[in-house]
Amino acid sequence: MSDLDRFSASRQVPAVSVPTVGGKGVLELLPGREVLLGESTRVRRLLPTLGRRMVGAWAFVDHYGPDDVSTTTGMQVAPHPHTGLQTVSWLLEGEVRHRDSVGSDVVFGPGQLALMTAGHGIAHSEMSPAAHPRLLHGAQLWVALPDAHREVAPHFEHHATLPGFTSDGLTTTVLMGSLGGATSPGTAYSPLVGADLKLAAGADVELPLEPDFEYAVLAAGGSATVADAPVEHGSMLYLGTGRRTVRLRAEEAASLLLLGGEPFEEQLVMWWNFIGRSGEEIAEYAERWNAQDERFGVVEGSDGDRLPAPALPAMPLRSRGRVR
Repeated sequence: MSDLDRFSASRQVPAVSVPTVGGKGVLELLPGREVLLGESTRVRRLLPTLGRRMVGAWAFVDHYGPDDVSTTTGMQVAPHPHTGLQTVSWLLEGEVRHRDSVGSDVVFGPGQLALMTAGHGIAHSEMSPAAHPRLLHGAQLWVALPDAHREVAPHFEHHATLPGFTSDGLTTTVLMGSLGGATSPGTAYSPLVGADLKLAAGADVELPLEPDFEYAVLAAGGSATVADAPVEHGSMLYLGTGRRTVRLRAEEAASLLLLGGEPFEEQLVMWWNFIGRSGEEIAEYAERWNAQDERFGVVEGSDGDRLPAPALPAMPLRSRGRVR
């Protein structure tokens, strides 16, 4: 998925502190803001935001829907490039067709992991099929690749079934990493976790965590109470580190996304659809993409023109850490 917002650094929504319960960790509410994606899809951008750039290696979080796309073409994101990251596409409702420049052509739906490792460079498109379900609802996530792996050869993984577990009104599906004894088949290059958490109405459960990880919980469907803090649909609660469990409660059925990992200590430059280590690298990526350089390849069979890289900002792009 492409970041089409050219002014993201100056228009972020600030995080909101909520009371810390029992002195455990941090509670920081990230409300998100609306961004137009592609031709018609509006998303809520939750990372990066003012004050917080990353959660573990998770560097970008967009949440969209549920949207009625029965009378529209749905998601239409034309070919665009990526470097130095993985895209993790997760649907709660609907279907998306992924095509990329290494030859992948996959339609995926709810409960299936679409994992693209950009590494040295890749291009892809994301389109709703011509005949698609009425609703479109999901999340697009980016994972920053550590320096040792950021030039890995690009590749794509589609996992139609994923492991998980159930407990006390909670049904968990593990997208990335490990949780509760279940380990995703998705390739990860740093210690992290991503999990879909379905809460039944009236659920009240303690979820095990790794104290060395930092975590955030996105209310992807419905609302819930996380660590005694209310989290409304489309918002995300940052939990910090040092927790061995987190309490989850829901009066009505809810769907959450848990994101976590070891704090990512490397300095990054993230601009448009690229992650690099310097402004000079980013400028080179943009120039090579606009010149249709072979670094990014060609997305065969995709409708629509390639998305051009926008002009670089007047101020130099500088590498920064995980906290603004």
